[in-house]
Amino acid sequence: MKAMILSEARRPLVPAIIQDPSPGPHQVLIKVHACAVCRTDLHVIDGELAHPKLPLVPGHEIIGTVVAKGSAVERFAPGDRIGVPWLGWSCGTCPYCLSGRENLCDRASYTGYQIDGGYAELTVADERYCFPIAPSYSDVEAAPLMCAGLIGYRALRMAGDAARLGLYGFGAAAHIIAQVANHQGRQVFAFTRPGDRGAQQMAMQLGAAWAGGSNEPTPEPLDAAIIFAPSGPLVPTALRSVVKGGTVVCAGIHMSDIPAFPYEILWGERVVRSVANLTRRDGEEFLALAPTIPVKTRVTAFPLDQANEAVAALRSGSITGAAVLTL
Repeated sequence: MKAMILSEARRPLVPAIIQDPSPGPHQVLIKVHACAVCRTDLHVIDGELAHPKLPLVPGHEIIGTVVAKGSAVERFAPGDRIGVPWLGWSCGTCPYCLSGRENLCDRASYTGYQIDGGYAELTVADERYCFPIAPSYSDVEAAPLMCAGLIGYRALRMAGDAARLGLYGFGAAAHIIAQVANHQGRQVFAFTRPGDRGAQQMAMQLGAAWAGGSNEPTPEPLDAAIIFAPSGPLVPTALRSVVKGGTVVCAGIHMSDIPAFPYEILWGERVVRSVANLTRRDGEEFLALAPTIPVKTRVTAFPLDQANEAVAALRSGSITGAAVLTL
């Protein structure tokens, strides 16, 4: 099969013909139709997430069709269209798994990191961690829901019942979660890269009450903020924008160092917290909710052999919405 391979961190992906994978007992073999390009992929490719499986097929926002199944598969059959997320496997026996926090499992494996992912014509995935996809979404539209949507949804839950919500970094995740927040009756304030008029315009089109650069003061005090951009200096910026008792949620898997800041901007029972991975419950809840809103994704499609161009576009910030590889 054709695939794009990461052989070494901080090097371009290499097109290759590799052996077709075979499903294990709990796995399904999937013909990949679309795979979104996530910022986490950049962190893996750029060496910011240590110890990936190498060589590696990246990609963890996969939409495809089951073409074969392992001996223990019960949920899916050939012909079913399914989605594959970041969380690829958890042990099920540790204290985290037994308390509904499988996202924190120390033995977990992740798609496109320890498990070959979707930058290929075929992939295998544990059926217990996959999701059926609503027929109202095309393959390309559905792909960003599998991480930008799922992690964004978990981050939104961590923000509590905040009525005035700031979103720092208005890309793939924020453009999805802004729609969910509006549906829930919240006011959304979008903070983008300074001067990024395209992202600001998209935010306003998606119902934001205000959109501006992250270097601009918030027009109203925020009850909570979610930081999607991997920029540590945004943490004290967001803390200065939230009210007492407010929450700042760091939604990325990697972030640059957070600079020192005065205690007074944390005082007043403000909270800074991170979001780690996702649980299957997050996926079930969000993927049931998304088509009822309905959440609409904005995508720029690239063929598989242009994966490096898609990665570069995401890294430079020239993508509005999400980048998706199509097969």
